[in-house]
Amino acid sequence: MCGITGIMAFNEIGRMHMIHLAQSTVLLKHRGPDYQNTFIDEHVGLGHRRLSVIDLSPQGHQPMSDSSGRYRIVYNGEIYNYKELRQQLQKRGVDFQSESDTEVLLNLYIHRGVECLEQLNGCFSFAIFDRTENELILARDRFGINPLLYYHDNDKLVFASEMRSLLAYNIPKALDHESLNLYLELNYVPAPFTMLEGVKKLLPGEYLKINSTEVFPQRYYQIPHAQNSISKLTYDQQKTKIVSLMEEAVAKRLVSDVPLGAFLSGGIDSSIVVALASRYTDQLNTFSIGYSDQPFFDETNYAQLVAKKFSTRHTAYSLNNQELYSHLFEVWEHLDEPFADSSALPTYILSKYTRQSVTVALSGDGADELFGGYNKHLALQRSLDGGYSNSLVRVLAPLLTILPKSRNNVISNKIRQLDRMARGLSLSLPDRYWFWAGVAGRQEALDVLSSESLLNLNQAAVVGRRQQILKHLRPNADLNDILFTDMQLVLPNDMLCKVDWMSMAHGLEVRVPFLDHELVNFVFSLPTESKVHFGMRKRILQDSFKEVLPKELYNRPKKGFEVPLLHWMRTELNTVIENELLNEDLLKDQGIFDVSYVNQLKKKLHSSNPQDNPARIWGLLVFQKWWQKYF
Repeated sequence: MCGITGIMAFNEIGRMHMIHLAQSTVLLKHRGPDYQNTFIDEHVGLGHRRLSVIDLSPQGHQPMSDSSGRYRIVYNGEIYNYKELRQQLQKRGVDFQSESDTEVLLNLYIHRGVECLEQLNGCFSFAIFDRTENELILARDRFGINPLLYYHDNDKLVFASEMRSLLAYNIPKALDHESLNLYLELNYVPAPFTMLEGVKKLLPGEYLKINSTEVFPQRYYQIPHAQNSISKLTYDQQKTKIVSLMEEAVAKRLVSDVPLGAFLSGGIDSSIVVALASRYTDQLNTFSIGYSDQPFFDETNYAQLVAKKFSTRHTAYSLNNQELYSHLFEVWEHLDEPFADSSALPTYILSKYTRQSVTVALSGDGADELFGGYNKHLALQRSLDGGYSNSLVRVLAPLLTILPKSRNNVISNKIRQLDRMARGLSLSLPDRYWFWAGVAGRQEALDVLSSESLLNLNQAAVVGRRQQILKHLRPNADLNDILFTDMQLVLPNDMLCKVDWMSMAHGLEVRVPFLDHELVNFVFSLPTESKVHFGMRKRILQDSFKEVLPKELYNRPKKGFEVPLLHWMRTELNTVIENELLNEDLLKDQGIFDVSYVNQLKKKLHSSNPQDNPARIWGLLVFQKWWQKYF
């Protein structure tokens, strides 16, 4: 991966902002530590920070021009089928000056225009400037693996891989209150919006065409998921196809001119990636993190089983809670937007250690959203099926309401989960999905806001944004519609965003084979019972590789990882909460949050019934740290 930035000026006022291009580029150094350069034309400026992965020579540097000088590109990503595309272009008479995929992408665009996007297999965000037409094209990959933000007004359009780089152009900084409201529900801001008014994220599968007068967003890809296009293949045929597509996806992502490895958590997803990658690479480097203070969440023994079976060169890092905590403020510093998924912390640490050995790592991200791997997927499927378990949970609802709930131990966490299930079952499918996807209900998110914030909040706009995200959850929706919604909401805005921020903080490129679009297209043609069936999540994925992976990986609960938020908030973080970020005087001066309600949340932390308040307080802390940084 790399870092890109740029500006297109519509008038002389806009051109004045081109003086910020150099600083905007410098601020992306962590994404591309190997080389920096800029290009400035009369109305366009482009900046690039390079992480050299394919063709390490100067011929691969960017901004890159075609032989005529008409076109110029800055590009962040990898095109995995670039060698095939290069051969096609050579047959059409194109002479290449480098071995880079950047030059292939540029020439493919010259020959096919935006239709070239349909031929690309990879992860990317890029900008191409056509000097003759005075036209700029911005594009993002199908699933949002690589970020791209932009801001435009009457004078200019500016874009960048990260918010810090975008803000270097001295654009207005105004809080988007509708985004804040959704953040308080979800713990992240869903695209295309950001926490700043006017700053947008280019949507996955979208491109933007900019000329001297207009900005045209266009979609070039959408996951096919119509209920009437379900595959007629038998279950065994489906499994065979899954294995074939995964083998191809992994093989494509092993192309690299620098050291390459893989994350190995010990779960099914990363183990499949490692199993397949080891067929093509001798002594594959694999990396995992263990948690000495939290043995329940430590899966390094399973990772070791996989590493041994496939003869990888495995490194496991064992961390205690203090080591986790010591990285906390580094992580917050790398968040350019409030983002409160606490698993960013172990992702950051794993990326930091992995980068000491390799420049590229494969991961198992995307499999849960694609195949139905979360608890909520099982709960949503059961809610659609009906049956005895739903009735029992509804009967228990009054008792569950009063019992103590937290993530702090197995019993109270199970009560918390059952209570959330009972509350969700009383809602319509769209509202149920939204509630189970978030950390706070709609009213709870409103209650934390001050009266001043509520006056600034356009609640109709919030409803509109929510409805746009949930539009595929119709009365006849099935699990595929739910997974489709996850692929639009959770995957790009939470999971992929987290991995990009935390890995690129260390200049580590992460590749995700499960998000090969040919695989995704096929999986969405499968019936729902192939994914979640009789209490089994990711059914077809597990069955497809059952003869390949160690048997110990099966028939065990999905663990994930819980950052010890409650413990920290009662100990090390308590001073930060009370005296710094959530101090009463600061909250009053700031005027964003309701002081008395925040005090109630803080008080709950020290009770026997903390519920989900640690996650909500965490979201407030992350926001406050971001606010201090930029406001």
